[in-house]
Amino acid sequence: MPLPDIRFSQRRQQAEEQSIAYLMKQGLENREVISLAAGFVDEVTLPVSLVRESIADILTDDAAGHGVLQYGTTAGFGPLRENLLDHLARLESCSTSDLNVTSNEIVVTSGSQQLLQHLSDALFDPGDICLVAAPTYFVFLGTLNGVGARAIAIDTDENGMRMDALETELGRIEAAGELTRVKMIYLVSSFENPSGVTLADDRRKLAVDIAKRWSKEQRILILEDAAYRELRYEGDDGPSIWSYDESRQHVILAQTFSKSFSPGIRVAYGVLPRDLVSAIHDVKGNFDFGSPNLNQRIVSHALQSGKYEEHVAGLQSSYRVKRDAMLAAADEFFTDIPGVSWLRPHGGLYVWMTLPDEIETGFDSPLFQQASKAEGVMYVPGEIAYPKTSPLQKRTQMRLSFGVESPETIRDGMQRLSRAVRHVMD
Repeated sequence: MPLPDIRFSQRRQQAEEQSIAYLMKQGLENREVISLAAGFVDEVTLPVSLVRESIADILTDDAAGHGVLQYGTTAGFGPLRENLLDHLARLESCSTSDLNVTSNEIVVTSGSQQLLQHLSDALFDPGDICLVAAPTYFVFLGTLNGVGARAIAIDTDENGMRMDALETELGRIEAAGELTRVKMIYLVSSFENPSGVTLADDRRKLAVDIAKRWSKEQRILILEDAAYRELRYEGDDGPSIWSYDESRQHVILAQTFSKSFSPGIRVAYGVLPRDLVSAIHDVKGNFDFGSPNLNQRIVSHALQSGKYEEHVAGLQSSYRVKRDAMLAAADEFFTDIPGVSWLRPHGGLYVWMTLPDEIETGFDSPLFQQASKAEGVMYVPGEIAYPKTSPLQKRTQMRLSFGVESPETIRDGMQRLSRAVRHVMD
């Protein structure tokens, strides 16, 4: 008698076919392929010496080590959360008192993706709505799908999500009698993954105003994902979306040390509205009892010592060179291909390229096969950064990452990619 099949839950079925798993697997296993796809950080820049020094200081004796190697708290290591207030005040160019929050509104998570998951679990019922940019962070689209939420894409331009389009969509949703289903507006505020676009300062303030005005029957929250905030290579830092929410009740600020310090340590944090904190503690407590204690102590030590800021400054210099190498290679190898265009980001890890209408970039497209198999170069198809049913979805775009490869390899990869494009066009 054959063994009966396992009956999976709906959540398991909704979690199928996540592109991030495929891309990460390819990037790690196929080292001979030039990866302009992987959103990894440059291994050479990882703070090995600083982490080694931090651990030595933290584990000075057995008594100190016992507490470090014990379970932590659900909210996170208390001194680290105090350090994060100082860190946030530096980023916001204000005093800690001007932040108008305490460490009680900060929750530490194992990477920002865990925070996105916990927020989704706490806020969305099946059929609820999250408004996102078109394009947006495709991993979060998978998270929303996993809890049965609907992602509705809002049109964007070179300055980020268009606020007039956001207002129009909210009006359409209200007319359809579904305004109560809108729980969140998701915005990657600086150097968005995948497009590299930064939301303009005037739109940041307007986004908060819109969330407040349309919170007619329940509060609409803005989730500001600032994962790339510290990876700026030119220009001045503007105020966060969160800074415009003087009540601190409409905007959730999510930040991570995965890009600016170490993804292996997996430390991130959220600054939450006061009445959301206990709900996230409950969800997180059911999940892991608290993020890894030792990892939090390492980040706390790096912040307290002042060496974290030194590390970020070096990181910015290194990535600036690589960003410039990719843009120079785009100019060199793509300028003469009709219908090809790309954005020039001021920070982050990505360049967003658009091809002629007849050239699709998806995993099953002739271009992806030619690039990955014949030329040995990988990219992220842009179509996965849109909700699948969105009329705004485009199939001729690609995300190119300069995070992993050297400047020389970036140039080689861009040349290979241009050959693949020319081959498909012939």
